[in-house]
Amino acid sequence: MTRILIADDEPRIAAFLAKGLTAAGYTTTQVSDGVKALDYATSGEFDLLILDIGMPRMDGLTVLKNLRDMHSTIPVIILTAADSLESTVAALDGGADDYMTKPFRFEELLSRIKLRLRGAQAVTSAPTFVCGDLSLDVNLRTAEIGGRVIDLSAREFVMARTFMENAGKVLSREQLLSRVWGYHFEGSSNVVDVYVRYLRHKLGQDRIQTIRGVGYRLVCLTGPSAAAPDEAAGTDDAEGHSI
Repeated sequence: MTRILIADDEPRIAAFLAKGLTAAGYTTTQVSDGVKALDYATSGEFDLLILDIGMPRMDGLTVLKNLRDMHSTIPVIILTAADSLESTVAALDGGADDYMTKPFRFEELLSRIKLRLRGAQAVTSAPTFVCGDLSLDVNLRTAEIGGRVIDLSAREFVMARTFMENAGKVLSREQLLSRVWGYHFEGSSNVVDVYVRYLRHKLGQDRIQTIRGVGYRLVCLTGPSAAAPDEAAGTDDAEGHSI
C-alpha cells in the first residue's frame, strides 16, 4: 500500500486531501507542523510527501532542505498559497519534485502524484553498502550479516546507513543526530547513544566502536567474532515518532 504524508496546518485542506487520496487507494497520514513533517518523512515509512511552505515550528522550505541534506530521496510535492516566482524557484532549487499553488484542482494533483511515484519506483541507482560481512540494501531496505537478514526499524536503518556511508570514520554524536534525526530535532541528544545500543545488540557489540570524547566508528568485521546476536525489541516504532 502506497503511503502519502500530508504536511499542512490548514485542517480543511489536509482533510480534503486525505479524503481524496484515500478514495484513490492511498494510505495517508496528516501532520500540521514542520518538525513533525521532517520526523515522519525521514522515518522511511512514506512513499511521497505533500508539503506546505507556511507551517509552524519549521517552514516547508527548511523541512525540504533538511530532507535533502540528509540524502532523503522521498518525492516532495510543494502545495502552497505562495505563488511567487521566488518561492517556486527556491522550492525547486531546494530539491522539490513538483510545485502547485492553492487553490488547486485535485485531479491535477493526483496526476502529478502518480507521475512522481512512477519516477521514484523507476530509480534503481540506490546502492548496496558492504562492510565486512554486513551488507545494507538501500532499495530493499534490508540488512544482512553473513546472509542472515537482520530486522531493523526505520530509524535504525537510517543510522546504519549513515555508519555504512562513513565506514571507518569517526562520527560525533552531533553529526549522527543531525543526519539521522535532522538539525532541528528537539529531543534529548542521548537518543544517539540509545540507538547505538540498539544497533550493537542487533549487529554485534564490536562492530560499532566508542571513541571516547569524540563519538562512534563502524568497523568492518568478518568471521565468527562478527556474528550478531538475536534481534531484540527496542525500536523507534515502539517508542513512537518522537525520536
